[in-house]
Amino acid sequence: MTNNLRRMLRMIGPAMPRPRASEALRAACGAGLALTLCGGLLVILHGWRGDMASFLLIAPLGATAFLLFAVPNSPLAQPFSAVVGNTGSALVAIAVLQLGLPAEISVGLAVGGAIIAMAAMRAMHPPGGAVALATVLLAQEGTPVGLAFAISPVLLDTALLVLLAIAYNRLTGRHYPFRQPDAPGVHATADAGPERRLGLSASALEQVLAQFNLGANIGAEDFGRILAVAEAEAARRHFASLTCGEIMSHDVVSVGPETGLATIARLFRQHHFKTLPVVATDKRLLGIISQNDLIQRAQGLPFSGAGGFSQALRRLFAPALGQQTARDIMTQRLQTVSPADGIGVLVQMLADGGVQAAPVIAQERLVGIVTRSDLLAVLARQTVLAGAGAATP
Repeated sequence: MTNNLRRMLRMIGPAMPRPRASEALRAACGAGLALTLCGGLLVILHGWRGDMASFLLIAPLGATAFLLFAVPNSPLAQPFSAVVGNTGSALVAIAVLQLGLPAEISVGLAVGGAIIAMAAMRAMHPPGGAVALATVLLAQEGTPVGLAFAISPVLLDTALLVLLAIAYNRLTGRHYPFRQPDAPGVHATADAGPERRLGLSASALEQVLAQFNLGANIGAEDFGRILAVAEAEAARRHFASLTCGEIMSHDVVSVGPETGLATIARLFRQHHFKTLPVVATDKRLLGIISQNDLIQRAQGLPFSGAGGFSQALRRLFAPALGQQTARDIMTQRLQTVSPADGIGVLVQMLADGGVQAAPVIAQERLVGIVTRSDLLAVLARQTVLAGAGAATP
């Protein structure tokens, strides 16, 4: 009996962790400020029109503001969902009112119809149900409600609130509108999409979300990011006994910042590696050069500037390369690890295709490097050993 009571209390208790105080304060300030500014703008607008009797703010906007500022990464809070969901719901309620049915029936039809309309338009927005309800109730109180009501205040209020939410969320470090996966055929950005992180396309992730009826809770891109982080954390815990210092290459071939591109190209050909660290005389890491950096610069040299075909041919060879140095093409935005870090931290760093190697830094000095090939070799060896251990009686 006691266990059943505890289970019941857990079922009706809080279902989510407590948000960080800073995030709750950020959302509260944003929603309050946006509604205040929105109301002020509407007062000015209607004052110019001499139409102060018109609606300014409507109650359902409070729920819209909560979604836009407290959970801006929810599909329910995106601009299309908010603007189309609220406006479409108002139009449905206005259409129901034309039937002249009793208020009790009109309320049910308006809210139910609004849900169906929002689902059909892929604009699910919970406050839309409140907009439909408010529209019917206002009409029952004798307030004239027509197509103009759907435009102002519903469409106008929601659009203003969305614009303010975009500005505020961006200024306070939140992504709004939320991240969208790259379209098929579009070159991936440095922040790799789900296909590069997980081997699953955005459409495959959307199918998984649809299977569990979670498409309205989280977008495919954010879902992919969460899965990638969870995968990296699982790898970190599984391989916690192995460190970057144990698998790194100690004899690192590096160059100075003034090394010419011709020398760098020769080192790439001689050693067959993918990356080359750039270090100062005291072994401080300054940057890193990938084969792609060198290729991109070499491709641009022959045809840069004027002079025709003969000049382009001259720039193609060593003298032109010799004028460029490692400092000109190295990447300075680096992801590094320490010798004591577990190799699990390397999984997400090296597996998404954006990083070829991870420099290992100790006391601000380059002491080694871990390449993608190093990591794959270790993972393969550990998998073989785990399989052999499982097969041993």
